[in-house]
Amino acid sequence: MPTSPAALLRRLEATRLEYGPGGAATKLALLQRLARTRLANARQVLRLHEHLCFLRAYPDGREVLAQVERMLAGFARRRDLRRHRDELADSGVAGCDIRYRFFWPTARWLAARWPEQLAIDWDEVDDPEKLAAALPLLVTPPEATWLRTRKPAPRAALDRLRGHITDGAFYVRRAEAMPGDDFTREAFFDGLEAPFVLRPAPGTPSRTHARYERPPVVFRSQAPPRGRPDLRTELARPPRSVRAVSATAGQRLIDLAQEAMVTRARDLDAFAYGDPRDVRVVDDGDGLRWALIGTTPERRPVLRATYGQLALRNGVPIAYAESDMLFGCADLSFNVFESFRGGEAAFVFARLLAMLRQLFGAQSFTFEPYQLGRENDEGLASGAWWFYYKLGFRPRNGAIRALAGTELARMRRNRAYRSSRKTLARLAEDYLYFEPGGHRAAFWPRLAELGARLAPSLAAAAGADREVAVQACMREAAKLLGVSSLRRIGAGARVAWERWAPIVASLPGLEGWSADERSALARIVFAKGGRRDSDYLALFDAHPKLGAALRRMTGA
Repeated sequence: MPTSPAALLRRLEATRLEYGPGGAATKLALLQRLARTRLANARQVLRLHEHLCFLRAYPDGREVLAQVERMLAGFARRRDLRRHRDELADSGVAGCDIRYRFFWPTARWLAARWPEQLAIDWDEVDDPEKLAAALPLLVTPPEATWLRTRKPAPRAALDRLRGHITDGAFYVRRAEAMPGDDFTREAFFDGLEAPFVLRPAPGTPSRTHARYERPPVVFRSQAPPRGRPDLRTELARPPRSVRAVSATAGQRLIDLAQEAMVTRARDLDAFAYGDPRDVRVVDDGDGLRWALIGTTPERRPVLRATYGQLALRNGVPIAYAESDMLFGCADLSFNVFESFRGGEAAFVFARLLAMLRQLFGAQSFTFEPYQLGRENDEGLASGAWWFYYKLGFRPRNGAIRALAGTELARMRRNRAYRSSRKTLARLAEDYLYFEPGGHRAAFWPRLAELGARLAPSLAAAAGADREVAVQACMREAAKLLGVSSLRRIGAGARVAWERWAPIVASLPGLEGWSADERSALARIVFAKGGRRDSDYLALFDAHPKLGAALRRMTGA
């Protein structure tokens, strides 16, 4: 058994994928030693933390798990962590600050739950004058007059304005009280790009304590699968079960997903705007579960259905994804959290596809260029393009296919060869597609042109007054689809009709549809504003003419 702290840590890390007879006893002995050992620097403290998180997700015995739980529960009290706390800021480790320019929904979420811990990070404010110019919009007229006349420094001004609450909580809450809707408040808030710091306290977001407590623990007798799975085989193997949860449980899972983002300096709209009424838990067996999170009606895309996915191993968040679906095709983002890389990333990704096929009928899958590395340093550094290519995704772009062929030839000649960063950036300039069974995936960029096609008719109807034009479209769409009145519909349904009405009014060939086909389209629009976006998607896929009409309209 090694004796120095550094050697103990290295030996523990060497056991990462060692499972089987004797493995648990070795890990337990090393953990017990490290629980009493002071580490020399911040990097070593973080390495121990990451290994504990890994063992919590992939334990090989009750004693190991119990020791890991004890160490994580007391991690913020470790003397070496307190000593290196400043260096560990932004790590997501319990007891450490988190600094980030939080976007509107996340800042609002933090201010509502931890108002005493959220502050403006004045050391990172790029343009104090920009913030000073915004403050008069957040306060009463006499206060605004003082701000404009005396022009106090924004930090001093907020100290006078905020009273007993933090400047961060005051700033967020005043933005939340502004007139307008949530979209205008978001535009105002995000345009200022204010930096925040979330101070640690019991219960604040951390990777140390992140866990969904309900699933039973599955102990491992072998390492997580590291091989490259056959996607077609995995697609044919559905998950074990799908269970809708209560709104209360749904909110807990949304909070867990939000914490996973906050502690890793990330934002995901599907989590930030998650709807607790539309959360399901998908059991994939062997301790792997997914929290499937839908978005609130006002935040759903007009055409596609969007869901966020949080992967849980024994309740521990290990990865996340977001899927936009239409035409039987899922456009994906996928990321394994750093603590859990080097293991079963390909397997977890394959199970994501199987879940999307089972729940949403996805027959083909795509990745947009950003997810592959275009203007995305993390995607380039991880070699995301080759990861998905080796799993069976392929480019349609002829130039990229030719470049990939050249790179593959170089790899065959030299097994140590790796594509350069410049080459990876060129490969990531266009979409990748996975089309098993010959199902043609949608060409998503064309879908974005829908607005350009609708603009001339909306402008002709009412010029700059788009609200008048939309109301006219709603009346026309309701008449075309046989809906007697839209006056007393719910808020979600109204949002859906306002967004879909210009599309319905311009849909090619609608006049030749039967009454039943038009009635089915009305149900689709209502479902877009209903409880679950997946209900909309199922009705959309079942319509005999809508998908083809939209493809003709957009070229997707």
